[in-house]
Amino acid sequence: MNGLNKGIRKVELAVKWDPSPVGEPATDLDIIAATYTAEAQSETPEYVVHFDSRSPDGTIYLNRDSKDGKGFGWDEVMTLELDRLNSRYARVVVGVLIQQRAGHKSFVGVLNPGFRMRENYTVLSEGDFADVLGSTAATLGEFVRDDAGGWTFHPGVRGYDTDPATFTRVMGSAQSA
Repeated sequence: MNGLNKGIRKVELAVKWDPSPVGEPATDLDIIAATYTAEAQSETPEYVVHFDSRSPDGTIYLNRDSKDGKGFGWDEVMTLELDRLNSRYARVVVGVLIQQRAGHKSFVGVLNPGFRMRENYTVLSEGDFADVLGSTAATLGEFVRDDAGGWTFHPGVRGYDTDPATFTRVMGSAQSA
C-alpha cells in the first residue's frame, strides 16, 4: 500500500428523520452493514451489523439508535473501522431500512429523512432518499478493498421494496431490486 494513500480507514454513517405526527405510529429507520468475503462478494453476507449487534471483532458498531426520530441532529450513527477489518473481507455494503411494525411504510412516508457518510471531516456521500421514495429499504453504497489492501467507496443509493429480513440477504446482490 502506498504510504501517501492509505485508502479509507474509519467511516461514520449517520441517518436522521423527523418524528411521526402526533397520533401516528413512530417511524423507525435502522442502519445496516453487511460484510462479504472475497470468495462470496455478492452472495449471502458473512455477517450483518444492525441495532442490538456489532461485528464479531468490534470493527463495525452502532453508536446511536433511535426508534422514533426524536434525537437531536443525527438519530442513528454507525462507525465502520475498515482499516481494522480482517483481510478476508473484501466488501462492506451499507444501507438503511424502515421497520414495518405498524404496516407498510416507504420513504415517501418518512418526514425529512437524510443520510451522511464521512471519513473525519470529508463527506463521502450525503442525500435524502428522494430517488427511492417508494422503497422500504435502500443501500447507500459499498466499500471495496483493493489489491493493495486499501478501501475505496462506491456511492449509489438503490431502493428495495422488501421486508427487513429479506433486505439483509439481498442488499449485496448485483441485480436491481
